[in-house]
Amino acid sequence: MAKGKEIPLSDLEFFPPFGGFPRDGIDFMKRLKRNNNRLWFERHKEEYETLVKLPMQSLIAALQPHLEVFAPEFDIHPKKSLFRIYRDVRFSKDKTPYKTHVAAHFVLRGKPKGVEGSGFYLHIEPGEVFLGGGVYMPDGDQLKKIRKAIAGQPDRFLSVLEQKQFKTTFKRLQGEKLQRVPQGYEPDHPMAEWLKHKQFFVWVEWGEARSFREKFITDVAEVFEAATPLVRFLNEAMG
Repeated sequence: MAKGKEIPLSDLEFFPPFGGFPRDGIDFMKRLKRNNNRLWFERHKEEYETLVKLPMQSLIAALQPHLEVFAPEFDIHPKKSLFRIYRDVRFSKDKTPYKTHVAAHFVLRGKPKGVEGSGFYLHIEPGEVFLGGGVYMPDGDQLKKIRKAIAGQPDRFLSVLEQKQFKTTFKRLQGEKLQRVPQGYEPDHPMAEWLKHKQFFVWVEWGEARSFREKFITDVAEVFEAATPLVRFLNEAMG
């Protein structure tokens, strides 16, 4: 097993073995979508804790030894990696207080969840499972560093995208692109199409039923492993 800082055994023992995400957890999120208000949630908070939060934390705990093998630099923690259910409504027209999905973000050790750095993301909601890796909202400085790395290490970058596991799992790199090559690079630059990217991520979507199986944990790990060379390239580029 690759070297890395493991979660203390005492933390892992708190969470039951992952045997699949419960159908009742999906049903709870459907009911929450119909009753997205504080009064209803407070009355059913124990169901959220039991049917959604705890199974997701068990899933995260079960993922930890898998990532320890191929991405030991990442922090996989049942409590810290999980996103809160409470929505930030300060700048949103949608004032419903709760998310109707459950999600986790796995980042480099010492980094906060969110947009800093490149990492892995897992999202479960009624009807859909969404997961992948990369950087979704790089800031201006991060974009410059990524583009510099792509232009300076074209062979390495292309080899990441051409790996068999990458192509089989994701097909191609995703993300919004500029219409023109960014300032500072020639229009006919050999890496022009990649330099146009404003986002750098890959993802897969599955139906909700896939999350009900015990094998879901290895399915997720395989996707994250396929994304690791890209995730690692981006993190090295951003420093």
